[in-house]
Amino acid sequence: MADDRIKEKLEILADAAKYDVSCSSSGSDRKNKKGGLGNTGAGICHTYTEDGRCVSLLKILLTNHCIFDCAYCVSRRSNDIKRAAFTVQEVVDLTINFYRRNYIEGLFLSSGIFKNADYTMERLVLIAKKLRQEHNFNGYIHLKTIPGASDDLLNEAGLYADRLSVNLEIPTETGLKLLAPEKNRKDMDVPMDYLKNQIIRTKEEKKIFRSTPKFAPAGQSTQMIIGASGESDMHIMKTADHYYSQYNLKRVYYSGYIPISNDNRLPGLGSDVPVIRENRLYQSDWLLRFYGFKRDEIVNERHPNLDLDIDPKLGWALRNMHQFPVDINRAPYEAIVRVPGIGVTSAKKIVAARRFGALRMEHLQKIGISANKVRYFISCQGFVPLMSDRPAEMIKHYILAASHTKYKKVFNQQLTLF
Repeated sequence: MADDRIKEKLEILADAAKYDVSCSSSGSDRKNKKGGLGNTGAGICHTYTEDGRCVSLLKILLTNHCIFDCAYCVSRRSNDIKRAAFTVQEVVDLTINFYRRNYIEGLFLSSGIFKNADYTMERLVLIAKKLRQEHNFNGYIHLKTIPGASDDLLNEAGLYADRLSVNLEIPTETGLKLLAPEKNRKDMDVPMDYLKNQIIRTKEEKKIFRSTPKFAPAGQSTQMIIGASGESDMHIMKTADHYYSQYNLKRVYYSGYIPISNDNRLPGLGSDVPVIRENRLYQSDWLLRFYGFKRDEIVNERHPNLDLDIDPKLGWALRNMHQFPVDINRAPYEAIVRVPGIGVTSAKKIVAARRFGALRMEHLQKIGISANKVRYFISCQGFVPLMSDRPAEMIKHYILAASHTKYKKVFNQQLTLF
């Protein structure tokens, strides 16, 4: 009977956790110790480590009871759903038993808020503490930080968890007030600032004292719901850029809003989930973090929303044809990495390879670069760009025509997931 109840709780609370997408395990290097359980980064599915390996996580809520009534949340106070709550020991036992059966390599734990922030956060911390100290568990642990929790609890959480995250939920404060009037952005900013300072302080102390304990070694992240409150992509990327620069976030996650109610403040039931838009935002995020782009180069007052037909780097290139063609045998890395169809790894290979001789188009293809996009934006030995004098819209048409079937297939597969 007890096993049946645990199974029922797991079904309810694992299903409720699916709306939280911020569960990457990149950035942690916690190693196993003699007699211990788990090894961060040595897994098989569901999420990815910093070096690209796939790991599996037990992803659940501690409870779906909540004192708040956020319109966009399936666990909101007024929603008539089946409620459940794990005890601290039940989560610990599930994690250890799942690990021993080789189902998982770590734990992603979030929660609705019952009673108050400290009461909930205390239980999340206790789960991580028991796993680390009583079971010598060295696998990955990601804890959601409850806005409003005390600094002491945040500090303790950072000692046991690999990553901590505070969800912004809605990109703008105006949207948050509309859909979750009981919440305010300051309650989210304060713990983020505390975690940022603690992570910096710990790294500095580690340089002096090697015995300094780790504090959230995989950093902190956040998540925003996309398409629930009418913000433009410019507003979303402005918020992401702000939190990257001011709070040293490891990642910002974007979650397309899945309609769950007929609340007139939200897209109605049956509305499409903005999965393509979500993907374009992730691509824009990578341009900010790895490609040297500034936010206003990607989205601005003149172009407030991303083009769903093409990726944001191609969109930028078509708006700035005066910067092309790029001579890959002479241009600096910073210019080459902005060419549509050339990624960070390929750009580095180009810079390294051209030291041994002038590169031709066939050399680029051996590196792994597809000619479909790059041929409109580069020049190299024996090759001049095709139709570089044609209007940007025409070039866009040619590129889409050459890849239309592929993109249509991908988008249809994505949309059928919901």
